[in-house]
Amino acid sequence: MHADSPRGAQALLINGTVGVGKTTVADAVGDLLAEAGTPHAVLDLDRLRQSWPTPPGDRFNFGMLLRNLRSIAGNYLDAGATRLVLAGVIEQHDERKRLSDAVGVDLTVCRLRAELSVIHKRLAQRHDGEPETLRWHLDRSAELDAILSRFAVDDFTIDTTTRSVPDVAAAVISAADWQ
Repeated sequence: MHADSPRGAQALLINGTVGVGKTTVADAVGDLLAEAGTPHAVLDLDRLRQSWPTPPGDRFNFGMLLRNLRSIAGNYLDAGATRLVLAGVIEQHDERKRLSDAVGVDLTVCRLRAELSVIHKRLAQRHDGEPETLRWHLDRSAELDAILSRFAVDDFTIDTTTRSVPDVAAAVISAADWQ
């Protein structure tokens, strides 16, 4: 734990395949925490790994993500945040351990799931006019969904297929026991 972190501070990773709604739900969780008066921060982990070129053997630049997260999480915790809401992807248990070490507080992992046909519709809207990008995301969504099912790194799962974003966010907070 960081030296000046509030006692009982916790982190929650919203995990899931591409297009399932991780960032959107993380933002909605942040909104609910703000309404409840809970000091928090919301972090999009994709932004913390975004640099080029990636090192050999680190396809998704996980090492850079961890370096950046260690600093940023510490800053938020030291400033009084009691909840860190992270939106991103971890595929295996060793990544979960490394991510937990980087945030420096207890980490809970929530997996968002949805039917692939729904995810594919969301991706088609998000990447309209970007056929190569869309094809990559469509392929990756099925691949990553299978990986996440196989390795099961999460503490609980919430289905986003038909639920509204506010409903999913409330379910995430309830399942994480953050009310």
